[in-house]
Order: sequence, then C-alpha cells, then structure tokens
Amino acid sequence: MAVTTTTKKKGDINKPLSMWGYFGYQMLFSIPVAGFVCLILISFNAKNVNLRNFARSFFCSLIVVMVMIVVILLCGGGAALAEALRGVLTETVLLL
Repeated sequence: MAVTTTTKKKGDINKPLSMWGYFGYQMLFSIPVAGFVCLILISFNAKNVNLRNFARSFFCSLIVVMVMIVVILLCGGGAALAEALRGVLTETVLLL
C-alpha cells in the first residue's frame, strides 16, 4: 500500500504570474494616486516573490522616467514645451 502525503501550501510564494497578471498589475500601477499607493504596498508587502519583484522593477522604472523628465526640464526642454503649448492654445482660442 502506497502512502501519499499531501502538504497544503499556504499561498505558494514562488508561483509565477500569468501574462494577464502582469498586464493587470501594470494597469493598476498606472492609475495616478491609488496605483502609486498600491505599488508601494505591493513592493514591500507582497508574499509572492515574483509579484514583489515586478512591483519593485516598475517602481525603479518610474523613478528613472521622473529623473529623465527633470533633466529635460532643467536643460531647457521646459521652454520648448511651453512655447509649443502657447502656440496650440493660441490657435484654439482663435478657432473659437
């Protein structure tokens, strides 16, 4: 007689995320304020290692993008953006 033992795992911490899981979490993290809060909470408190690492990598990429935006604005990109917006707003007002 063969004895089989079954161990019940409490939330497999190494369970891989599906493609739709990555997509859904990326959409969640893209929500302006609530997504950022969820991003911070998941990156520090998630039991699943894959989910926690994905949240951390998304957070790091968010920081890199913000640093790039600040550098562009400090190098004069802000003036070009303001000039472009001024032209668009002037054309919009003239059309009304």
